[in-house]
Parts: sequence; structure tokens; C-alpha cells
Amino acid sequence: MSGVVTGDAVYLGLQPARLPSRALALLLDLVVVWAAYLLISLGLAVATASLDEAAARALAIASFLLVLVGAPIAVETLSHGRSLGKLACGLRVVREDGGPIRFRHALMRGAMGVVEILMTFGAVACIASLASERGRRIGDVFAGTLVVRERVASAAGMVMPPPPPWLVGRFAGLDLSAVPDGLWLEIRQYLTRMRQLDPAIGQRLAERLADELVARTGAPPPPGVPAAAYLAGVVAERQGREARRAFAVGAMGTAGTAGMAGTVGSAGVAGLMPDFPAAHGRVPAAGPGAADVPAPGQAASPAASPPAADSSPPAAPASPPATGFAPPA
Repeated sequence: MSGVVTGDAVYLGLQPARLPSRALALLLDLVVVWAAYLLISLGLAVATASLDEAAARALAIASFLLVLVGAPIAVETLSHGRSLGKLACGLRVVREDGGPIRFRHALMRGAMGVVEILMTFGAVACIASLASERGRRIGDVFAGTLVVRERVASAAGMVMPPPPPWLVGRFAGLDLSAVPDGLWLEIRQYLTRMRQLDPAIGQRLAERLADELVARTGAPPPPGVPAAAYLAGVVAERQGREARRAFAVGAMGTAGTAGMAGTVGSAGVAGLMPDFPAAHGRVPAAGPGAADVPAPGQAASPAASPPAADSSPPAAPASPPATGFAPPA
């Protein structure tokens, strides 16, 4: 059985690609790359016929590095791990935590691929893939990546649900730098399969993952927040940070993120997240002085009314809203 097996003997895994499918994808990529390299080499040979031998050799080395090494790195970076061969075979390169790769991952894979694939005709890569439990070659080990099967059954039950709207923006000040990729992978795969697990086993698994996450971040979850909802909120916060950093959309802020979550609607989120109840029937307030928001399906308190107009002079600017967390130890 491949993938990740938790301490509760629950199978949660991305499906790692094995040697036959990876070899076929690599063969397709090599055919395309070598065809492009030969065409470019012929064009350079014709264009540089009047140059001396040293200049022609320098251009040949540059074309080799750019086409056979630089082009695969650029393709994997821009396509987030899907080259032409992997796209045809239904494979994809991801990080060990299941997230998309970046330039540094593709660069390490491409640099090691020169030795593993080009110089040894793929012999080293085949041996390493056969020896690895998850079919990883040496470049994957150094880059912290994994080639997975993308064409697996991913119906609605396999989609990672969003966090409840009353948790959106609550973890904006949380330090996530100490959380390892392996823990992120387990959390993501638990959230995608939480509805398929036995309730008792799923509860124990969520609590164990939440305890490990708290130990890494140094900050406990807000009081009354279920473990599964806490995990979903922290993962959503990490994905938001990665999206803002990757696409340079700028800091969105807690208010903007909460506004986006409000468009989902309480009924829709309740259908997606049936296991995330509100704490004690009411949603925790977003900050000091903010009134509690009724949980989905609960009527608002009759005592709630808009504040009366105040003629007193404006007060000093308040401190930023608290996130419910203490600074990491």
C-alpha cells in the first residue's frame, strides 16, 4: 500500500507514480527535448559556419544547457510540475506536503537530472526509483518532491473543504515556519478524507494532528474550536499566504478574506463542513469589542441592536484586532 499511513492505521495517501509510468513520461519528454535540441543545433551549425572553432563550441555548450537542462526546468516551474510527458501520462510533480512546486524545486530536479538521466542514460534514476518506497529518484529526495498520479478518483469526497466562515482570518498572525512538510501532507489528506473515516477514529486523528500543529506553532487554538475546524482554518491560512506570495496579489487582510468567505453563504459552508460545529452554539468574535455572531441556523439575539450615536470626541486608534493566539514561545 502506497501513500501515508497514520498512527491510527488510517490510509491517507496521494498515489505515488511508479517506475513504468514515470519512465514513459520521461521518454516522451526526452523525445520532444532532443528533437528540439537537434533542430536548434542544425540551425546554429548553419548560422555559425563562418565563426571560429572556439565560438562554435561555446554556442554548442550554451544550446545544450539551455535546451536540455533549462527548458525542462522552465516547463516544470511554469506548469507547476506538469511537463508534456507527465501531462500525457496523468502525472504531476508536487512537494512532499502535496503543494505545487516552485523554481527551486524544479532547479534541483533539473540539476540532478543531468547526472541521473542525461549522463547515465537514466540508469541511476531507475535504480533510485526502484529502491525508493515512493518511487523517488535522487533529484526528488534533494528537492523534497514527489511524482504522483493525478488521474485518480477525485470526486466531491476528495476535495479539501474550506474552513467555516467564523474562522476565516483568525490565524493571520500565526507563525507557520516551523511546521514540516510531512505534517502539512497528513493534515491535507485527513481533510480530504475526513468524511470517509469512522467518526471516532477521525476525531482521534484530528486531535493528534492538531496537537502536533500546536506544538510546532507554539499557540493553542481559540477556545471551543473543534480540532478539524482548527486544522482547516490553519491550512486555508497557509494556502492564502502561498497564493499571495506566488501571484503577488498583495496582502488581502482579515477583513477582505472574511468578505470573500461571506459570499459562500452559511448554508453552502454548512453542507461542505458538516463536522465543524460552532463553539457553544455561537461563533467566537473576531476581536475585542466585537459581538458574537450567531452560528449558522441559530437566530440572532433579540438584545442585539446597533450602537447609539456618540457625540464624544473620537478616541485614539485602537490596536489591531487580536487573533486569539499568543506569540510563539
